[in-house]
Amino acid sequence: MSEPHYDCLVIGGGPAGLTAAIYLVRFHLSIKLVDAGNSRASWIPCTHNHAGYPDGISGKELIALMTAQARRYGTSIEAGRVTRLDRIDGGFSAEWGEGAVTARTVLLATGVKNRRPPMDLELHDEALARGLIRYCPICDGYEVTDKKVGVIGSGRHGVAEAVFIRGFTEDITLIAPDKAHDLDAEDRRRLEEYGIACVDGPCEAVGFDAACITIGTPYGHHTFDSVYPALGSDIHNELACQVGAALSEDGTVKVDSHQRTDVEGLYAAGDVVIGLDQISHAMGEGGVAATTIRNDLAKKKPIVREALKRA
Repeated sequence: MSEPHYDCLVIGGGPAGLTAAIYLVRFHLSIKLVDAGNSRASWIPCTHNHAGYPDGISGKELIALMTAQARRYGTSIEAGRVTRLDRIDGGFSAEWGEGAVTARTVLLATGVKNRRPPMDLELHDEALARGLIRYCPICDGYEVTDKKVGVIGSGRHGVAEAVFIRGFTEDITLIAPDKAHDLDAEDRRRLEEYGIACVDGPCEAVGFDAACITIGTPYGHHTFDSVYPALGSDIHNELACQVGAALSEDGTVKVDSHQRTDVEGLYAAGDVVIGLDQISHAMGEGGVAATTIRNDLAKKKPIVREALKRA
């Protein structure tokens, strides 16, 4: 069988995948990156939590800059959603749309997808762009300091998110997404301890203006400066499953301290593995994964650079 086309196929063009691609191509390895174009980072209207940008930077701009940097050094980048990944002799084969490629190694940086609150898609995206809907209080809790905040969620996860945001503001309401709250005695005790109001659902975002978003429930309309959906997320682990990689109990891809999965030649980084779900953390994992891939490949075939011949 012929040699695989690339040293590494990176699947996913978010902060983890792009960081890895930049490292790998600067190691003088041949890299293909395939990206479906829906990185969660691109949703961020403006992050002030990413070091080095004191005035903040939009997720789209950050991704565009990282993409340009990867391309500058020679990374081949293609738009598409990889739907098939198989193990072959000497590596892996992947397919997307009308494209296909083989590679000695694969880095999964496929991330996760946040579950959205019940509302019109266009309304959601506009509210998100205005900061009226937010998904990550670690990233942007500072921006809701002393503001009125709604949290759409229930159970242990919803309570935990509301309590976390209590560190930024005292005016918080936890709203059940689809029915009466599913709260045990401990959950209710914590809400009372932290002074967090509680409203039963079902709920729906019914509108917004320049400064506020309104959530409708059977018990009336509630207006907030920002709303955080605490509805969990869906992990893009399908490709890992196709090649038999082990998953953690929460569905994230299991990796060791160097981002290796239990399938030889397969690595994973970013939100698809268990972690902090932060840009900086994903970028760090991308750098670790890329260096591991380089060193693992070198064990099989030394990576050496011949001196350029000069006239």
